[in-house]
Amino acid sequence: MNCKYFGKCGSCVLYDKSYEEQLNFKVQREKDRFSNFTNIDFDIVRSEETSFRNRAEFRIWWEKDENGKAVYTYAMNDFGKNILQIESCQIVSSHIQEIMPKLLKNINFDDELAHKLFAVEFLGSTTKDLLVTLIYHKKLEESWNKKAKDLEEKLDIKVMGRSRKQKLIISTDTINETLNINNQEFKFAYQEGGFTQPNTNVNVKMIEWVLNNIKTSSKDLCELYCGGGNFTIPLSTKFNKVLATEISKTSIKSALKNCELNNINTISFIRMSAEEFVQGLQEVRTFNRLKDVNLKDYDFDTIFMDPPRSGLDDTTRALAKDFENIIYISCNPETLHRDLKELTNSHKIVKFALFDQFAFTHHIESGVILKKII
Repeated sequence: MNCKYFGKCGSCVLYDKSYEEQLNFKVQREKDRFSNFTNIDFDIVRSEETSFRNRAEFRIWWEKDENGKAVYTYAMNDFGKNILQIESCQIVSSHIQEIMPKLLKNINFDDELAHKLFAVEFLGSTTKDLLVTLIYHKKLEESWNKKAKDLEEKLDIKVMGRSRKQKLIISTDTINETLNINNQEFKFAYQEGGFTQPNTNVNVKMIEWVLNNIKTSSKDLCELYCGGGNFTIPLSTKFNKVLATEISKTSIKSALKNCELNNINTISFIRMSAEEFVQGLQEVRTFNRLKDVNLKDYDFDTIFMDPPRSGLDDTTRALAKDFENIIYISCNPETLHRDLKELTNSHKIVKFALFDQFAFTHHIESGVILKKII
């Protein structure tokens, strides 16, 4: 990668390897890790080497020049956890790369925008819709609103301001995305504060991998940790009905909006933790949030899970073993390995994939499809 900060910026930790070398290193590490569970070939999904992130955050750093004027720059940590001032970043999308210097130029020319600015967050899409969140260590006044509105119009972006107990939205806190998945377009609205996959191309390939490796079913899908419906909505085309749960209020709001955008009415979303849903499904407890959902109307044959780094809890692992098919997307191979110790007692791994969401880091995502042992 042709980045002048490569080997200095602490973001890309595998800077001493080419893309092929770092990918092979991670793939072999995971093959070794999971060798006690399966010897099937792994499907490998590559990342672009540059311009692959549609979500990024940078600190803002300032120092006085020879005339005593504050000059603001983007900043990251170096490998010694010291401040490294940067002008650009090669791993963010080309649109974010294009906006970064223009935004910084406007900040440096405007004391209202610059004063006590701490960080900048970018949330972009392949449709070139871009939300920029400016994060401050000060109360934002009405005068800031006017400057932010001017900035929106000048750079053709969406701007938000955040400070302690403040969230100022100039036009909207949502961007629009269109994903082409197996030659079918799906529309998504991504809200600031909600979870989105940062590497859009790999995300599309992850969804396609799941769709291409499961059969169309006349039965229903149960999904835990559904987020804003990233997998839920495309997967709904493969099942009769879908019941999906998510604890985040922001994500549930996005999921409902995304269903509307795609004219899908076969999905029911419930704002519950996975643990609570398991208790409701097993009739251990009753929940008011389930009052409008008749769980007995569902005939599940597949469970889809995309848990946080902590993986599955004991009750969720036990529930998953009751399903004919398990689809497990993992962002942490260590907890996936732990969970598979139990899941492979009742199910056999039929497909395994590695998704290089975060190139030049140690991190890699995994996908596993398991079928119940008869």
